[in-house]
Amino acid sequence: MVLIGDGVMAIVNPRNDARAWKKGPKLWHSLMGELSTRPTLTRVIGVAQVIGGICWALHQEEAD
Repeated sequence: MVLIGDGVMAIVNPRNDARAWKKGPKLWHSLMGELSTRPTLTRVIGVAQVIGGICWALHQEEAD
């Protein structure tokens, strides 16, 4: 659910989504800072997160 929710936020508001994740290790901080200046890339990653989260959820449902 977190993966899907974060993906949706990245699609809807990419700059704020990237800024929200700027806490943490220096490498992570640098990456998120870069993504906040590249909204199209952030949206593409968001779409991948949503698709990946849905696929994961469907796979888990089959496994149960």
